[in-house]
Amino acid sequence: MNTLHFTAETSKNGVLERDFTLGEVTGVLWSPAAGSDRAPLVLMGHGGGTHKKWPAMVGRAERLVHDGGFHVAVIDAPGHGGRPRTPYDEQEIAALFEARAAGEPEGPIVVRYNAQLAERAVPEWLATLDALQELPEIGADGPVGYYGLNMGTAIGVPLVAAEPRIAAAVLGLHWPDALAETAKRITIPVEFDLQWDDEHIPREAGLALFDAFASTEKSLHVNAGRHKELPRFEADSAVRFFARHLRRTVTAPA
Repeated sequence: MNTLHFTAETSKNGVLERDFTLGEVTGVLWSPAAGSDRAPLVLMGHGGGTHKKWPAMVGRAERLVHDGGFHVAVIDAPGHGGRPRTPYDEQEIAALFEARAAGEPEGPIVVRYNAQLAERAVPEWLATLDALQELPEIGADGPVGYYGLNMGTAIGVPLVAAEPRIAAAVLGLHWPDALAETAKRITIPVEFDLQWDDEHIPREAGLALFDAFASTEKSLHVNAGRHKELPRFEADSAVRFFARHLRRTVTAPA
């Protein structure tokens, strides 16, 4: 894949925001505005139908930068943000809207479509990580985390399973159907979010995905509420989770 190019830069409230491209991939990197010391990197996956600068992404990134001192990178998934949709994307999105309008379950369509998106997105994330680690403020030996819910989990599970540089992950809010077998290969620390009253994902399905991870250190965060009602304080918990695992890697003796 091509070289990473920064295309825009802004700084506000101690956070440096840099848009970038890597071939056809569009992304954004948030960093502490002050200082050039190396810091851990958190890769963050956005949800379905959103994009790299969706308000939830910006809010989580700012928490991770302000409270954890991390770099945070998000790329647009295929067919999302400014990236063009393929005929297959259009077909699956139309099927999803039809099921929603008819009051039919969305899960089978979302699972199928997200699995196909993951096949396209994981190689892009691997190339993006390679390019980001060439930056002096990140470095090739720095610790890396992954944070992704909903579609971010559909892409994140195969990414984490394939990438040994990722040392900790926050995941959740997805069905196990296409992910459970892959989750069995994941042994890093995992924090998993689940909504007890999720109208799309039965709680048994969410629990099955959590159970599938082979990690000896994993925690289940269950909150009352529907699919889109995940409490904002879970973002604060994610910052503490990454601080425990990624900062520990930074300060550990050689």
